Amino acid sequence: MTIDLHPLGTVVGGRAEPYDDDWNAEEAVIRLDGERFGPESLAGLETFSHLEVIFQFHLVDPDEVQTAARRPRGNPDWPLVGIFAQRGKNRPNRLGVSRCRLLGVDGLDVRVRGLDAVDGTPVLDIKPYMVEFGPRGEVVQPAWATALMRAYY
Repeated sequence: MTIDLHPLGTVVGGRAEPYDDDWNAEEAVIRLDGERFGPESLAGLETFSHLEVIFQFHLVDPDEVQTAARRPRGNPDWPLVGIFAQRGKNRPNRLGVSRCRLLGVDGLDVRVRGLDAVDGTPVLDIKPYMVEFGPRGEVVQPAWATALMRAYY
């Protein structure tokens, strides 16, 4: 099966280079493709505080994709975990999912803070974050994941 995806827009601004941590300091714009979308496609989005953004890690060389277990961030103190037990960018389909704060909508520009994608990143989808789509029940994660995320946002 083949899935044909076309970016709906691009990240403009924010970081030029992908490096971990302190993403909440970054503000950027998701600029929709004006040939495919009009401002009406964003109508009502401004009433939400947060978004979920799906994007492609376009700077990851397909030859760098990893499928085996590795230590997150190469940290020897953390366990070997498979690519699906972490959120690293060298994923099989090079897809990222991020939740970020919506700062405003202006025409085809969606202003955000805390989107962990760099300038030029192709955006595949934007969804408003709704509390009801959050986890149900207790959330559990290993200590290494909490340590890794301590300074991420």
